[in-house]
Amino acid sequence: MFRYSASVSFDNDAGQYEISFRDFENLHSVAFNEDDIELEARDALTAMVGELIDSRIPIPEPTTAQEGEIVIHLPVLTCLKAALHNAMISTGTRKADLARKLNQKGPQIDRLLDVSHASKVETLEQALYLLGYEVSVSVVRVN
Repeated sequence: MFRYSASVSFDNDAGQYEISFRDFENLHSVAFNEDDIELEARDALTAMVGELIDSRIPIPEPTTAQEGEIVIHLPVLTCLKAALHNAMISTGTRKADLARKLNQKGPQIDRLLDVSHASKVETLEQALYLLGYEVSVSVVRVN
């Protein structure tokens, strides 16, 4: 769903891996060893998604990875929150409107969109359904 490609290069002078994202022009991250590249990239992406949600800016769809890039998978909850945020923007749904539809209070909707809050998948699925979206999950074996 939200799988973003990243370019990684090693900076010999700084002794660190530099990570950049084609879909997020101003997003850069670093890792100090090769084993931490994906973790640092995922953390940076998650923080960026949170910032975009807070700023009410749509989260861009990922572009196809190019040769030499790695693909970073965001956690399922973060993907659902990003999808809900984009669905709210595309349908013109305000937080207060969604709160009414879910029979919840405003602060609960804020937590539902907070990427650092452990929301229930069922609640996110219901919110997306109420906005006209269906959640689908797939599990595939990786080599």
